[in-house]
Amino acid sequence: MLRISTVPQGEQVTIKLEGKISGPWVKELSNYWQQSKESFGNKMVALDLSGVNFVDPAGKKLLCMISSEGAQLAGSGLVPKALIEEICADGAGAKPSNALGSKQKTAHLIVLLVLALFSAASSRAQETAPLRLTLRDAVATALKENPQVQIATLNFAESEEGNSIARSALLPQADVEVVDRATRFNLYAEFGSKFPGIPEHAGPFQFFQAGPSVSMPLLDLTLWRRWQAAHEGVNASQADESAVHEQVVLLVVSQYLSGMRADAAVKAAQSRVDLAQALYDQASDLQKHGVGTGIDTLRANVELQNEKQRLLEAQTQQKVALYGLARLLNLDPHREIELADSPGFYETPEINTAESIDQAYEARPEMKTLLARVHAADLARRGESESRLPTMSFYGTWGEQGLSAPSAIPAYIYQVTVDVPLFTGGRIRADIAKDDLEIKKLNAQEADLRNQIALEVKTSEAQLDAARHEVDVANLGMNLAHEEVSQARDRFQAGVANNIEVVSAQDALARANDNQIEALYRYNQSRADFSRAVGQIESLYTK
Repeated sequence: MLRISTVPQGEQVTIKLEGKISGPWVKELSNYWQQSKESFGNKMVALDLSGVNFVDPAGKKLLCMISSEGAQLAGSGLVPKALIEEICADGAGAKPSNALGSKQKTAHLIVLLVLALFSAASSRAQETAPLRLTLRDAVATALKENPQVQIATLNFAESEEGNSIARSALLPQADVEVVDRATRFNLYAEFGSKFPGIPEHAGPFQFFQAGPSVSMPLLDLTLWRRWQAAHEGVNASQADESAVHEQVVLLVVSQYLSGMRADAAVKAAQSRVDLAQALYDQASDLQKHGVGTGIDTLRANVELQNEKQRLLEAQTQQKVALYGLARLLNLDPHREIELADSPGFYETPEINTAESIDQAYEARPEMKTLLARVHAADLARRGESESRLPTMSFYGTWGEQGLSAPSAIPAYIYQVTVDVPLFTGGRIRADIAKDDLEIKKLNAQEADLRNQIALEVKTSEAQLDAARHEVDVANLGMNLAHEEVSQARDRFQAGVANNIEVVSAQDALARANDNQIEALYRYNQSRADFSRAVGQIESLYTK
C-alpha cells in the first residue's frame, strides 16, 4: 500500500510517500504526478521518501523520471538514502552544461566556493549545537535510524520477495531457445564393437532450431500450499517487524526515562549542594560571632563535601544515560543530546486484568508471529500429504527446425503430462511426521507464550499500581523533609541546638529527594512496561 500526502510550505511543496512503490502503486504515483505537477507552478517540489520501505524496478524508474523533471528526492533512513543515491547516480551528468566565458566561469566558481564555505561553517555550527529531543522525537528517530528496525524492514521486504518466488511457480514459464548444433560421434564407443565396412564414426550432423517454449502446472496442490505457506511467512515477518518496533520503543523510552531521572538527580544534587553551602556559611558566621562552635562548622563542611561528591556521581550517570540514548538512536557519537521533556505524573485509568490479558493476546506481535508460523506449518503438512496425489502439467514448444537456418521448417511439441507417485521410499510419510512434530513444538511455544504474556500483564499492572501510590508517599515525604530542614535551621540559628539536627535533616531531605525521583521514574517505567505488555507501546509514544 502507498500513502501520498501533499504538504505546502510557502514556495515549496513536499510530497510525502509512505509504504511501497511497487506493482499497482507505481501507476497510482505516476497518475498523481502527471495530474498534480502543473498545479505546482514554479514552486520547488520535494519528494519525502522517509516512509518508503520497498521500491521495485518500475518504481525506481518512475522516481528517476520525476527527479529529471525537477523534483528533489529527500529522506532519512537506510532504505531511502540508498535509493536516493542510486537514482541520483543514474541521473548524474545528464544535463549539458552551458557554454560560458572564462570570466563568467571564474565568477561562478568564486560564488560557489563562498557559498560552500558558508554552508560548511553553518553545518559545523549546527553540529556543535546540542540536539534537543523530546521523548516522541527520540522514539520517531529510533524507528527510522535504529539498525535493528532497518534490518527488520529489510527482512520483511525479503519475505515478500520469497512470496513472489513461490507464486511464480504457479504461473506460466516461457523462454526462447536458439540451437545450432553439429554432432559427430564414435560408433565403436556407442555399440561396443566394430562393423565391417562401416566407418568408426558417424557425422558430422548439422541441426538448427529456434523458437519459444512454454510450461505451466495445471494441477499441483503442493505448489499451491507452498505459496500459501510463503504468504503466512510474510505475515510472520511483518509481525516480527512490529515486535522489533515494540522492543526498540521500550528500550528508547526506558533510556530516555533514565536520562530524565539522571537530570532530576543532578538538579536535586545541585540543590542540596547549595543548601549545604548555605548551612556551612551559617555555621561559619555563628562561629565568628562567638555563638557557634568549630565542630559545628567542621560538621557542616563535611556535609558540604559529601553533597559535592554526590553531585559528581549524578553528573556522571547523566552523561552515561545520554550516551546510551545516542547509541539507540544511531546518532553521531560526537553529537551532544539534550532532553526537552521533564519527569511528570500521568493519571492512568483503572485497569481490568482480564480484559488487558485478552487485549495482549490479540495485539502482541509475538503472538501474531507464532500463530502465522503455526498456520504455515499446517499448510506445509497439508502440502506434503497432498503430494501423494497426481500432478498435471503442460509443456509446449514451437520453432523453426532443420539442418540449417535456410532449410528450417515449422516444428512443434504440445504435451500434457500426468505424474502419479507410486513409491517414494517413505519420504512423504517422514515429511508428514516431521511437520507434525513442528506443529506440536509450535503449539507448546504458543502455550508458553500465553502464560508469559499473562504474567507480564499481571506483573506490570501490580508494579504500575504500586508506583502510583509510591509517588504520593514520596511527595508527602519530600514536603515533610523540607519542613524538618527549615525547623532545624531555625533552632540552630536561635542557639537552642547544635547543627547535628541540621545535618540529620539534610540527610533526611536527600533520602526524600532520591525517593521522589525514583518513585516518579518507577511510575513512568511501569507505565511503559504495561503498554509493552499489552502490545500498545508504539501507539502510545508515537501519537
